Amino acid sequence: MIESKLKNNIRVFTDPVEGTSAVTILVMVKLGSRYETPQLSGASHFIEHMMFKGTKHLPTPMDVARSLDAIGADYNAYTSKEYTGYYIKCDAAHAKFAVDTLYDMTFESVYNEEEMNRERGVIIEEINMYEDTPVRHIEDLLEEEMFRGNSLGWEIAGSAETMKTMARGEVMALRDRFYVPSRISIAVAGNVTSNVVAWLEQTFGHVQDHGEPLTFDAFGSFPSHETSPVRMQHKKTEQAHLGLGFPGIAYTDERLATMKVMTTLLGGNMSSRLFMSVREKGGLAYRIRSDHSEYEDTGIVAILAGLNGPKLREAVERIFIELEDLKANGPTEEEMDRTKEYLRGQMLLAIEDSSVRAQWYGQRGLFYKTVVSPEERITAYRSVTREEVQSLAQDTFDKNRMVVSYIGAAEDEHAVRTTLSVRN
Repeated sequence: MIESKLKNNIRVFTDPVEGTSAVTILVMVKLGSRYETPQLSGASHFIEHMMFKGTKHLPTPMDVARSLDAIGADYNAYTSKEYTGYYIKCDAAHAKFAVDTLYDMTFESVYNEEEMNRERGVIIEEINMYEDTPVRHIEDLLEEEMFRGNSLGWEIAGSAETMKTMARGEVMALRDRFYVPSRISIAVAGNVTSNVVAWLEQTFGHVQDHGEPLTFDAFGSFPSHETSPVRMQHKKTEQAHLGLGFPGIAYTDERLATMKVMTTLLGGNMSSRLFMSVREKGGLAYRIRSDHSEYEDTGIVAILAGLNGPKLREAVERIFIELEDLKANGPTEEEMDRTKEYLRGQMLLAIEDSSVRAQWYGQRGLFYKTVVSPEERITAYRSVTREEVQSLAQDTFDKNRMVVSYIGAAEDEHAVRTTLSVRN
């Protein structure tokens, strides 16, 4: 990987990969839902949608889609709580067109009022879709409870109310304030053309920085609770959905590799502790996993399960047994070796895709002064020790700082609150 800067200090990462004709060009902007106000909740995501609805050189949504379909490109965008990404993956012969189109979308979009009003309805239906998908919505509820009182807990897409009321001028003002060089990184991975940095300079290199420092309200510390806060959603479903949340760590925490090893051996694959105990031995859930989401100043460890409501107590008991054992005894050497090799294999498979490599460098370019390669992260996994995993488990799995989310029948509420208020 080669890192360079455009004349306006936009960071550029070029990552040549041999043996492929494809190239991915990714533009990332340090703007997500945690930077918004309550009135503009969902605006970052709205901006992302509008980038495909017409530009200076491609005036209509059909023009944008046809031009990219005509070169056989894979293209999309995504919004998170802290960043937005736009990418085009195509044959390297079309790389210049991809650069020009990405610039046109991100800095020359027209924000047609009629298109914006039409897209409001699309996004409201997207919000409804997520709320009707418990396997996804359970995570949103968990983070809402974990980060209560902070914008980090807000829904990325906002709400139907904010989508109906935010004005075009407000949305464009947010875009203009955040879409500046100091908040942008660009990654190009795959069959990298030698001229690509020059093409980026001719387009993105002309973007001006306003020089205004932009930030968010930091989350702060996680409070201790006598009983776990429970975020309930009463919904008639065939399966109950449970989320347990614990304080995590930030992007720059030196224990990030240890966290990945810990959450993987706990519930990251089909041979993990929770999968074997709750599903294979207990027959209590079809889906159970653990994962960690890191942010700029904090993080969250989530344990998520889809289960039979009446079996809740038994499932929770099995989960807590595994957590307490990991804290008391740590993982075995066999678990460590197996988990490290799993992470190595999964990483190597993933980075064969140029879009994964671009995402790796583009995202890290927003948050790290020094960006490591995927191969260096594999080395970090290998160096994690049993003692480090045990110590992190002891720091993380504190029931007095646990929060809970639950989607299921109203009659389950008493059992949920009773089961999860127990303190050992």
